[in-house]
Amino acid sequence: MKSLAWNQRNETSRRQMLAGSALGFGVLALADLLRAGSEPDAAPGPENGASADNPLAARTPHFPARARRIIFLFMKGGPSHLDTFDYKPLLARDDGKPLPFAKPRVQFAPTGNLLNTPWKFQRHGACGHWVSELFPHLGRHADDLCMLHSVHGTNPAHGGALLKLHTGSDSFVRPSIGSWVSYGLGTENQNLPAFISICPTLAHGGINNWGAAFLPAAYQGTPLGNASVPSDKARVKYIENPWLPREIQQRQLEQLSQRNREHLQRFNADPTLDARIRSFELAFRMQREMPQVEDLSAESASTLRLYGIDQPATANFGRMCLLARRFAERGVRFIQVTHSDNKVQWDQHSDLKNGHEKNAAEVDLPIAGLLSDLKARGMLDDTLLWWGGEFGRTPTVEGSNGRDHNPEGFTMWLAGGGVKPGFRYGATDDYGFFARDDKVHIHDLHATLLHLLGLDHERLTYRYAGRDFRLTDVHGEVVHPIML
Repeated sequence: MKSLAWNQRNETSRRQMLAGSALGFGVLALADLLRAGSEPDAAPGPENGASADNPLAARTPHFPARARRIIFLFMKGGPSHLDTFDYKPLLARDDGKPLPFAKPRVQFAPTGNLLNTPWKFQRHGACGHWVSELFPHLGRHADDLCMLHSVHGTNPAHGGALLKLHTGSDSFVRPSIGSWVSYGLGTENQNLPAFISICPTLAHGGINNWGAAFLPAAYQGTPLGNASVPSDKARVKYIENPWLPREIQQRQLEQLSQRNREHLQRFNADPTLDARIRSFELAFRMQREMPQVEDLSAESASTLRLYGIDQPATANFGRMCLLARRFAERGVRFIQVTHSDNKVQWDQHSDLKNGHEKNAAEVDLPIAGLLSDLKARGMLDDTLLWWGGEFGRTPTVEGSNGRDHNPEGFTMWLAGGGVKPGFRYGATDDYGFFARDDKVHIHDLHATLLHLLGLDHERLTYRYAGRDFRLTDVHGEVVHPIML
């Protein structure tokens, strides 16, 4: 069966044809955009899927999908699985004693003896998930969560681990998972980007974490602010023009398109210029819809309370989670929400108790609110929530009261989108250092996420530099046991 990849050889796009003709490209493009307005696209199918002329048109997946979109709740810095969702009673028994087996050969920093968690755990829901007292609100949703307790990676440094998590590679610049999803499925709303990253971190990989790399630029993620910008100030720049009416802007875009057409005639199929033209066209369409998404004034007071937007500690992340729901219900395929205070985030090499308590207090209520809201709107069944950081933390102490980076074994959880609710998969060892049972590598996680979206990770390929690339490279096994 044919791979879901662009046939990049011996094709002439409509844009190339227009570039070599006497037709006015700007007039045609604007006429098409104005005719489309805000009407939904035709149903996806082989006849009207993505093409060289419209790379973001909705595409038919390889097989029936369980989820239509992903919301990734990224906890920057590496939350401790041992203090959140992976209860280890032996840490209490052996607190202060040496680890009874060898530590990893490569470590980020030296660590000492075992360190017990400062927080109490208790079982929640009919499923009996162990949840730390750090997450009282999320604990009430235990029966919605699918816990992956055996995730592991390969890189103990933030930069490499973030790139591995987002792109599948810690060594090379590769397309991010959101870009692969956009490439594979397109968008359900031509007036918004297919991939949006809300307040992403600019550190440890920066734009590469939401970049398209060698994929066409149309699949690049669109950042909404960054980690140093409060979410109520995070905007797409220049989305509104208070000085010029829409009709004048249309004429300006027409003139700009005419100039670009002249360049296209000279250089034929210049992919950079072609991508720039598309970005202007999308920006023009976004002027109508993006401000509506960002405007929360129509949300009820009860909804704002649900997300914690009425409380100082939770307002910032709560707004980000509410925006994620609003983008999801408007057809955006991949939405990333990053929790990062632009300082130490979840990276508690010291002062574990105060650091994790601050972070958990900021995200617990908003995430629980997002789960409740998606369920109430009937969206959780086809929306896949994904929670986690770039790695976990060590069961051994760093300094006097911190934990070091630990990619050897940690916890992530999923919810909705075709995964088993109230389910536990895999395990770390008795102290939580190494993934032990039913191990899930980052490549396996990526393969599974794509599978839930109806995409075969081995067939979602793109030919570049003489070979076919994919998100999982030559690795990855789908974790079927977690699926409904």
